[in-house]
Amino acid sequence: MIKKTLLALVLGAMASSAFASNGDDLPDLIKRGEYLAKAGDCEGCHTIGDGQRYGGGRAFETPIGTIYSTNISSSKKYGIGNFSYEDFVNAVQKGVAPRGNLYPAMPYEPYAKIHPADMKALYAYFMHTKPVNQVNRENDMIFPANIRFGLKFWNMLEVDDKPFKENPEKSAAWNRGAYLVESLGHCGECHTPRNLLMGSENDKALQGNVVNGLNAPNLTAQRLKREGWDLANLTEFLQTGKSAKGTAFGEMFIVEKHSLTLLDHKDNQAIATYLLDDGTTPNPVPSYPPVSAEQQKMPGYQVFMANCAGCHGNNGQGVPNVAPPLKGNATVANPNIYNTVAVLFKGIPTQRYNALQSYYAMPSYNGKLDAKATTDLLNFLHKAMADSAPAVTEKEVSDVMKKVK
Repeated sequence: MIKKTLLALVLGAMASSAFASNGDDLPDLIKRGEYLAKAGDCEGCHTIGDGQRYGGGRAFETPIGTIYSTNISSSKKYGIGNFSYEDFVNAVQKGVAPRGNLYPAMPYEPYAKIHPADMKALYAYFMHTKPVNQVNRENDMIFPANIRFGLKFWNMLEVDDKPFKENPEKSAAWNRGAYLVESLGHCGECHTPRNLLMGSENDKALQGNVVNGLNAPNLTAQRLKREGWDLANLTEFLQTGKSAKGTAFGEMFIVEKHSLTLLDHKDNQAIATYLLDDGTTPNPVPSYPPVSAEQQKMPGYQVFMANCAGCHGNNGQGVPNVAPPLKGNATVANPNIYNTVAVLFKGIPTQRYNALQSYYAMPSYNGKLDAKATTDLLNFLHKAMADSAPAVTEKEVSDVMKKVK
Protein backbone atom coordinates (compact mmCIF):
# COMPACT_ATOMS: atom_id res chain seq x y z
CA MET A 1 0.00 0.00 0.00
CA ILE A 2 2.84 2.38 0.94
CA LYS A 3 4.65 1.56 -2.29
CA LYS A 4 1.53 2.30 -4.34
CA THR A 5 1.05 5.62 -2.55
CA LEU A 6 4.68 6.60 -3.14
CA LEU A 7 4.41 5.62 -6.79
CA ALA A 8 1.28 7.76 -7.21
CA LEU A 9 3.03 10.72 -5.60
CA VAL A 10 6.04 10.28 -7.87
CA LEU A 11 3.89 10.07 -11.00
CA GLY A 12 1.89 13.12 -9.91
CA ALA A 13 5.08 15.06 -9.29
CA MET A 14 6.40 14.04 -12.70
CA ALA A 15 3.20 15.24 -14.39
CA SER A 16 3.28 18.54 -12.51
CA SER A 17 6.93 18.98 -13.40
CA ALA A 18 6.21 18.33 -17.09
CA PHE A 19 3.61 21.08 -17.19
CA ALA A 20 5.71 23.46 -15.11
CA SER A 21 8.69 22.96 -17.39
CA ASN A 22 6.70 24.64 -20.14
CA GLY A 23 5.91 27.63 -17.98
CA ASP A 24 2.45 26.40 -17.03
CA ASP A 25 0.98 26.64 -13.56
CA LEU A 26 -0.83 23.33 -12.97
CA PRO A 27 -3.80 24.68 -10.94
CA ASP A 28 -4.45 27.34 -13.60
CA LEU A 29 -4.09 24.73 -16.33
CA ILE A 30 -6.61 22.45 -14.64
CA LYS A 31 -9.06 25.33 -14.21
CA ARG A 32 -8.76 26.28 -17.88
CA GLY A 33 -9.15 22.64 -18.87
CA GLU A 34 -12.38 22.42 -16.87
CA TYR A 35 -13.77 25.40 -18.79
CA LEU A 36 -12.73 23.88 -22.11
CA ALA A 37 -14.39 20.59 -21.15
CA LYS A 38 -17.63 22.55 -20.67
CA ALA A 39 -17.17 24.14 -24.09
CA GLY A 40 -16.75 20.63 -25.51
CA ASP A 41 -19.91 19.33 -23.77
CA CYS A 42 -17.92 16.39 -22.40
CA GLU A 43 -20.26 15.90 -19.43
CA GLY A 44 -23.37 15.91 -21.61
CA CYS A 45 -22.17 12.87 -23.56
CA HIS A 46 -20.16 11.03 -20.90
CA THR A 47 -22.64 11.19 -18.02
CA ILE A 48 -25.84 9.17 -17.84
CA GLY A 49 -28.92 10.65 -16.18
CA ASP A 50 -28.09 11.29 -12.55
CA GLY A 51 -24.96 9.13 -12.75
CA GLN A 52 -21.49 10.16 -11.66
CA ARG A 53 -19.83 12.85 -13.75
CA TYR A 54 -17.80 11.46 -16.66
CA GLY A 55 -18.68 7.86 -15.74
CA GLY A 56 -19.97 7.15 -19.26
CA GLY A 57 -22.77 4.77 -20.19
CA ARG A 58 -24.99 7.10 -22.20
CA ALA A 59 -26.53 5.29 -25.18
CA PHE A 60 -26.34 6.71 -28.70
CA GLU A 61 -28.68 5.01 -31.15
CA THR A 62 -27.37 4.88 -34.72
CA PRO A 63 -28.53 3.10 -37.90
CA ILE A 64 -25.74 0.55 -37.35
CA GLY A 65 -26.30 -0.14 -33.66
CA THR A 66 -26.01 1.34 -30.18
CA ILE A 67 -22.84 3.04 -28.98
CA TYR A 68 -22.26 3.72 -25.28
CA SER A 69 -20.08 6.59 -24.14
CA THR A 70 -17.08 5.55 -22.08
CA ASN A 71 -15.77 6.39 -18.64
CA ILE A 72 -13.43 9.37 -19.10
CA SER A 73 -12.80 10.09 -15.43
CA SER A 74 -9.33 9.78 -13.90
CA SER A 75 -10.06 6.23 -12.74
CA LYS A 76 -7.05 4.09 -13.63
CA LYS A 77 -9.14 0.91 -13.72
CA TYR A 78 -12.20 2.02 -15.68
CA GLY A 79 -11.39 5.49 -17.00
CA ILE A 80 -8.45 7.23 -18.68
CA GLY A 81 -6.27 7.75 -15.60
CA ASN A 82 -3.46 5.71 -17.15
CA PHE A 83 -3.45 7.65 -20.43
CA SER A 84 -0.24 9.41 -21.33
CA TYR A 85 -0.59 12.80 -22.98
CA GLU A 86 0.10 11.11 -26.33
CA ASP A 87 -2.64 8.56 -25.62
CA PHE A 88 -5.03 11.40 -24.80
CA VAL A 89 -4.25 13.32 -28.00
CA ASN A 90 -4.58 10.19 -30.14
CA ALA A 91 -7.96 9.35 -28.64
CA VAL A 92 -9.44 12.85 -28.66
CA GLN A 93 -8.07 14.12 -31.96
CA LYS A 94 -7.43 10.97 -33.99
CA GLY A 95 -10.05 8.54 -32.69
CA VAL A 96 -7.45 5.95 -31.71
CA ALA A 97 -7.40 4.84 -28.07
CA PRO A 98 -4.86 2.45 -26.54
CA ARG A 99 -7.41 -0.36 -26.99
CA GLY A 100 -8.25 0.44 -30.62
CA ASN A 101 -10.21 2.74 -32.91
CA LEU A 102 -13.09 4.76 -31.52
CA TYR A 103 -16.44 5.10 -33.26
CA PRO A 104 -17.03 8.59 -34.69
CA ALA A 105 -19.81 9.18 -32.16
CA MET A 106 -16.74 10.57 -30.43
CA PRO A 107 -16.30 13.78 -32.48
CA TYR A 108 -12.59 13.42 -33.10
CA GLU A 109 -12.82 15.08 -36.52
CA PRO A 110 -13.79 18.52 -35.15
CA TYR A 111 -11.68 17.94 -32.05
CA ALA A 112 -8.65 17.69 -34.35
CA LYS A 113 -8.98 21.47 -34.67
CA ILE A 114 -8.42 22.06 -30.92
CA HIS A 115 -5.23 24.07 -30.31
CA PRO A 116 -2.31 22.14 -28.70
CA ALA A 117 -2.32 24.52 -25.71
CA ASP A 118 -5.99 23.74 -25.11
CA MET A 119 -5.34 20.01 -25.44
CA LYS A 120 -2.70 20.27 -22.75
CA ALA A 121 -5.15 22.05 -20.45
CA LEU A 122 -7.83 19.43 -21.11
CA TYR A 123 -5.39 16.64 -20.31
CA ALA A 124 -4.37 18.30 -17.05
CA TYR A 125 -8.02 18.64 -16.06
CA PHE A 126 -9.10 15.09 -16.89
CA MET A 127 -6.12 13.61 -15.10
CA HIS A 128 -7.39 15.38 -11.95
CA THR A 129 -11.13 14.67 -12.15
CA LYS A 130 -12.84 12.56 -9.51
CA PRO A 131 -12.30 8.88 -10.41
CA VAL A 132 -15.52 7.03 -11.18
CA ASN A 133 -15.52 3.28 -10.62
CA GLN A 134 -18.07 2.44 -13.30
CA VAL A 135 -17.53 -0.34 -15.81
CA ASN A 136 -17.79 0.58 -19.49
CA ARG A 137 -20.71 -0.95 -21.39
CA GLU A 138 -20.12 -3.01 -24.51
CA ASN A 139 -21.39 -1.47 -27.74
CA ASP A 140 -24.12 -3.32 -29.63
CA MET A 141 -23.17 -2.89 -33.28
CA ILE A 142 -24.29 -4.87 -36.32
CA PHE A 143 -21.82 -6.65 -38.63
CA PRO A 144 -19.49 -5.43 -40.11
CA ALA A 145 -19.62 -2.21 -38.05
CA ASN A 146 -18.64 -4.22 -34.97
CA ILE A 147 -15.20 -4.79 -36.51
CA ARG A 148 -13.31 -1.70 -35.42
CA PHE A 149 -10.42 -2.27 -37.81
CA GLY A 150 -12.71 -1.09 -40.62
CA LEU A 151 -12.81 2.35 -39.01
CA LYS A 152 -9.28 2.96 -40.29
CA PHE A 153 -10.62 2.88 -43.85
CA TRP A 154 -13.66 4.98 -42.88
CA ASN A 155 -11.33 7.60 -41.43
CA MET A 156 -9.32 7.69 -44.65
CA LEU A 157 -12.50 8.33 -46.66
CA GLU A 158 -14.50 10.59 -44.38
CA VAL A 159 -12.31 12.44 -41.88
CA ASP A 160 -10.96 15.90 -42.58
CA ASP A 161 -8.52 16.48 -39.72
CA LYS A 162 -7.02 19.78 -40.86
CA PRO A 163 -6.09 22.15 -38.00
CA PHE A 164 -8.15 25.27 -37.35
CA LYS A 165 -7.04 28.40 -39.21
CA GLU A 166 -8.18 31.91 -38.43
CA ASN A 167 -9.58 34.13 -41.16
CA PRO A 168 -7.49 37.33 -41.14
CA GLU A 169 -10.30 39.23 -42.87
CA LYS A 170 -12.69 38.62 -39.97
CA SER A 171 -12.88 40.10 -36.47
CA ALA A 172 -11.33 38.56 -33.36
CA ALA A 173 -14.82 37.74 -32.06
CA TRP A 174 -15.76 36.01 -35.34
CA ASN A 175 -12.59 33.90 -35.25
CA ARG A 176 -13.13 32.97 -31.59
CA GLY A 177 -16.67 31.92 -32.44
CA ALA A 178 -15.48 29.94 -35.45
CA TYR A 179 -12.97 28.11 -33.26
CA LEU A 180 -15.58 27.22 -30.64
CA VAL A 181 -18.18 26.11 -33.20
CA GLU A 182 -15.84 24.14 -35.44
CA SER A 183 -13.70 22.47 -32.78
CA LEU A 184 -14.77 22.19 -29.14
CA GLY A 185 -18.46 22.86 -29.76
CA HIS A 186 -18.54 20.33 -32.66
CA CYS A 187 -21.85 21.88 -33.78
CA GLY A 188 -21.58 20.38 -37.24
CA GLU A 189 -21.82 16.85 -35.83
CA CYS A 190 -25.56 17.41 -35.40
CA HIS A 191 -26.32 20.36 -37.68
CA THR A 192 -24.53 19.15 -40.84
CA PRO A 193 -26.15 16.55 -43.18
CA ARG A 194 -24.63 13.06 -43.41
CA ASN A 195 -23.83 11.04 -46.53
CA LEU A 196 -24.49 7.35 -47.16
CA LEU A 197 -21.37 6.38 -45.19
CA MET A 198 -22.56 8.61 -42.31
CA GLY A 199 -19.72 11.05 -42.87
CA SER A 200 -20.35 14.79 -42.65
CA GLU A 201 -21.18 16.56 -45.91
CA ASN A 202 -18.80 19.42 -45.16
CA ASP A 203 -19.79 21.30 -48.32
CA LYS A 204 -23.21 21.67 -46.64
CA ALA A 205 -21.88 22.70 -43.24
CA LEU A 206 -24.54 23.62 -40.66
CA GLN A 207 -27.42 23.23 -43.14
CA GLY A 208 -29.39 20.96 -40.79
CA ASN A 209 -29.85 17.24 -40.13
CA VAL A 210 -32.24 14.86 -38.35
CA VAL A 211 -30.76 13.57 -35.07
CA ASN A 212 -32.51 11.33 -32.52
CA GLY A 213 -35.89 11.92 -34.09
CA LEU A 214 -35.63 15.72 -34.19
CA ASN A 215 -34.38 18.16 -36.79
CA ALA A 216 -31.14 19.90 -35.83
CA PRO A 217 -32.00 23.10 -37.72
CA ASN A 218 -30.13 25.00 -40.38
CA LEU A 219 -27.67 27.35 -38.63
CA THR A 220 -26.32 29.17 -41.66
CA ALA A 221 -26.31 32.97 -41.40
CA GLN A 222 -28.80 33.29 -44.25
CA ARG A 223 -31.34 31.02 -42.51
CA LEU A 224 -30.85 32.55 -39.06
CA LYS A 225 -31.31 36.09 -40.37
CA ARG A 226 -34.40 35.09 -42.30
CA GLU A 227 -35.90 33.79 -39.05
CA GLY A 228 -35.18 37.11 -37.33
CA TRP A 229 -32.23 36.10 -35.17
CA ASP A 230 -29.81 38.89 -34.30
CA LEU A 231 -26.72 39.15 -32.12
CA ALA A 232 -28.72 39.97 -28.98
CA ASN A 233 -31.40 37.28 -29.12
CA LEU A 234 -29.07 34.55 -30.40
CA THR A 235 -26.54 35.29 -27.65
CA GLU A 236 -29.37 35.23 -25.10
CA PHE A 237 -30.54 31.86 -26.40
CA LEU A 238 -27.04 30.38 -26.20
CA GLN A 239 -26.44 31.81 -22.71
CA THR A 240 -29.79 30.83 -21.16
CA GLY A 241 -31.43 28.22 -23.40
CA LYS A 242 -34.33 30.57 -24.05
CA SER A 243 -35.21 33.75 -25.92
CA ALA A 244 -38.24 35.48 -27.38
CA LYS A 245 -37.92 33.04 -30.27
CA GLY A 246 -38.29 29.89 -28.16
CA THR A 247 -36.42 27.44 -25.93
CA ALA A 248 -33.97 24.61 -26.41
CA PHE A 249 -35.36 21.06 -26.40
CA GLY A 250 -34.23 17.52 -27.15
CA GLU A 251 -30.48 17.09 -27.59
CA MET A 252 -30.00 20.86 -27.61
CA PHE A 253 -31.35 21.07 -24.05
CA ILE A 254 -28.50 18.78 -22.91
CA VAL A 255 -25.97 20.92 -24.79
CA GLU A 256 -27.38 24.08 -23.22
CA LYS A 257 -27.50 22.69 -19.68
CA HIS A 258 -24.05 21.09 -19.60
CA SER A 259 -22.18 23.40 -21.95
CA LEU A 260 -23.40 26.69 -23.40
CA THR A 261 -25.10 28.11 -20.30
CA LEU A 262 -21.82 27.56 -18.42
CA LEU A 263 -19.68 29.54 -20.86
CA ASP A 264 -18.67 33.17 -20.53
CA HIS A 265 -21.07 35.64 -22.12
CA LYS A 266 -18.22 36.85 -24.32
CA ASP A 267 -17.74 33.36 -25.79
CA ASN A 268 -21.44 32.87 -26.46
CA GLN A 269 -21.51 36.27 -28.14
CA ALA A 270 -18.53 35.19 -30.25
CA ILE A 271 -20.42 32.04 -31.32
CA ALA A 272 -23.42 34.18 -32.28
CA THR A 273 -21.13 36.56 -34.15
CA TYR A 274 -19.71 33.69 -36.18
CA LEU A 275 -23.07 32.07 -36.91
CA LEU A 276 -24.54 35.40 -38.03
CA ASP A 277 -21.34 36.28 -39.92
CA ASP A 278 -20.28 39.19 -37.71
CA GLY A 279 -23.79 39.85 -36.42
CA THR A 280 -24.87 41.97 -39.33
CA THR A 281 -28.40 43.37 -39.21
CA PRO A 282 -30.99 40.66 -39.98
CA ASN A 283 -34.06 41.07 -42.12
CA PRO A 284 -36.78 43.07 -40.34
CA VAL A 285 -38.55 40.92 -37.75
CA PRO A 286 -42.30 40.83 -38.46
CA SER A 287 -44.68 42.06 -35.77
CA TYR A 288 -47.20 39.66 -34.27
CA PRO A 289 -50.46 41.36 -33.21
CA PRO A 290 -53.11 39.43 -31.24
CA VAL A 291 -55.00 36.71 -33.07
CA SER A 292 -57.34 38.51 -35.45
CA ALA A 293 -61.05 37.84 -35.99
CA GLU A 294 -60.23 36.45 -39.43
CA GLN A 295 -57.61 34.06 -38.00
CA GLN A 296 -60.10 32.92 -35.35
CA LYS A 297 -62.29 31.61 -38.18
CA MET A 298 -59.55 29.23 -39.31
CA PRO A 299 -60.26 25.56 -38.36
CA GLY A 300 -56.88 25.36 -36.62
CA TYR A 301 -57.87 28.07 -34.14
CA GLN A 302 -60.22 25.70 -32.33
CA VAL A 303 -57.47 23.04 -32.21
CA PHE A 304 -55.08 25.64 -30.80
CA MET A 305 -57.49 26.84 -28.11
CA ALA A 306 -58.36 23.30 -27.03
CA ASN A 307 -54.79 21.99 -26.85
CA CYS A 308 -52.23 24.80 -26.76
CA ALA A 309 -53.64 28.01 -25.30
CA GLY A 310 -53.79 26.71 -21.73
CA CYS A 311 -49.97 26.77 -21.47
CA HIS A 312 -48.88 29.04 -24.33
CA GLY A 313 -51.55 31.73 -23.86
CA ASN A 314 -54.56 32.68 -25.99
CA ASN A 315 -52.31 34.76 -28.25
CA GLY A 316 -49.31 32.43 -28.11
CA GLN A 317 -47.40 34.84 -25.88
CA GLY A 318 -46.08 32.06 -23.60
CA VAL A 319 -45.81 31.94 -19.80
CA PRO A 320 -42.40 32.35 -18.08
CA ASN A 321 -41.16 29.09 -16.49
CA VAL A 322 -44.22 27.28 -17.84
CA ALA A 323 -44.16 27.32 -21.65
CA PRO A 324 -42.24 29.29 -24.30
CA PRO A 325 -43.94 31.78 -26.63
CA LEU A 326 -45.24 30.53 -29.95
CA LYS A 327 -45.38 34.01 -31.48
CA GLY A 328 -42.17 34.47 -33.42
CA ASN A 329 -41.01 31.00 -32.31
CA ALA A 330 -38.17 29.83 -34.56
CA THR A 331 -39.42 26.23 -34.65
CA VAL A 332 -42.94 27.28 -35.67
CA ALA A 333 -41.56 29.72 -38.26
CA ASN A 334 -39.27 27.14 -39.85
CA PRO A 335 -40.66 26.03 -43.25
CA ASN A 336 -39.37 22.55 -42.34
CA ILE A 337 -42.26 21.26 -40.19
CA TYR A 338 -40.39 18.19 -38.89
CA ASN A 339 -39.70 19.51 -35.39
CA THR A 340 -43.14 21.05 -34.93
CA VAL A 341 -44.78 17.71 -35.73
CA ALA A 342 -42.19 15.75 -33.71
CA VAL A 343 -42.80 17.88 -30.62
CA LEU A 344 -46.57 17.49 -30.97
CA PHE A 345 -46.40 13.72 -31.20
CA LYS A 346 -43.43 12.98 -28.91
CA GLY A 347 -43.78 15.73 -26.35
CA ILE A 348 -40.92 17.24 -24.32
CA PRO A 349 -40.03 16.24 -20.75
CA THR A 350 -39.75 18.81 -17.96
CA GLN A 351 -36.63 20.91 -18.51
CA ARG A 352 -34.75 22.28 -15.52
CA TYR A 353 -31.68 24.45 -15.93
CA ASN A 354 -31.41 25.65 -12.35
CA ALA A 355 -33.55 26.67 -9.36
CA LEU A 356 -34.80 29.78 -11.18
CA GLN A 357 -35.37 28.47 -14.70
CA SER A 358 -37.46 25.50 -15.77
CA TYR A 359 -40.31 24.60 -18.12
CA TYR A 360 -43.27 22.27 -17.70
CA ALA A 361 -43.44 19.07 -19.69
CA MET A 362 -45.00 19.27 -23.14
CA PRO A 363 -47.56 16.42 -23.46
CA SER A 364 -47.67 14.08 -26.43
CA TYR A 365 -50.66 14.39 -28.74
CA ASN A 366 -50.05 11.02 -30.34
CA GLY A 367 -53.49 9.44 -30.73
CA LYS A 368 -55.22 12.73 -29.90
CA LEU A 369 -54.65 14.68 -33.11
CA ASP A 370 -55.04 13.15 -36.55
CA ALA A 371 -53.37 14.39 -39.73
CA LYS A 372 -56.19 16.80 -40.59
CA ALA A 373 -56.32 18.41 -37.13
CA THR A 374 -52.53 18.69 -37.11
CA THR A 375 -52.55 20.30 -40.57
CA ASP A 376 -55.21 22.77 -39.47
CA LEU A 377 -53.20 23.61 -36.34
CA LEU A 378 -49.94 24.13 -38.24
CA ASN A 379 -51.58 26.37 -40.80
CA PHE A 380 -53.12 28.45 -38.04
CA LEU A 381 -49.75 28.71 -36.24
CA HIS A 382 -47.98 29.65 -39.47
CA LYS A 383 -50.53 32.36 -40.18
CA ALA A 384 -51.07 33.79 -36.70
CA MET A 385 -47.71 33.16 -35.00
CA ALA A 386 -45.09 33.09 -37.77
CA ASP A 387 -46.55 35.31 -40.49
CA SER A 388 -44.12 34.31 -43.24
CA ALA A 389 -44.22 30.51 -42.82
CA PRO A 390 -45.86 28.75 -45.78
CA ALA A 391 -49.12 26.79 -45.65
CA VAL A 392 -48.79 22.99 -45.46
CA THR A 393 -50.86 20.17 -46.93
CA GLU A 394 -52.34 17.19 -45.12
CA LYS A 395 -50.09 14.89 -47.16
CA GLU A 396 -46.95 16.76 -46.03
CA VAL A 397 -48.04 16.50 -42.41
CA SER A 398 -49.01 12.83 -42.78
CA ASP A 399 -45.59 12.00 -44.28
CA VAL A 400 -43.79 13.58 -41.32
CA MET A 401 -46.13 11.90 -38.81
CA LYS A 402 -45.13 8.50 -40.20
CA LYS A 403 -41.46 9.33 -39.57
CA VAL A 404 -41.78 10.64 -36.04
CA LYS A 405 -44.35 8.26 -34.50
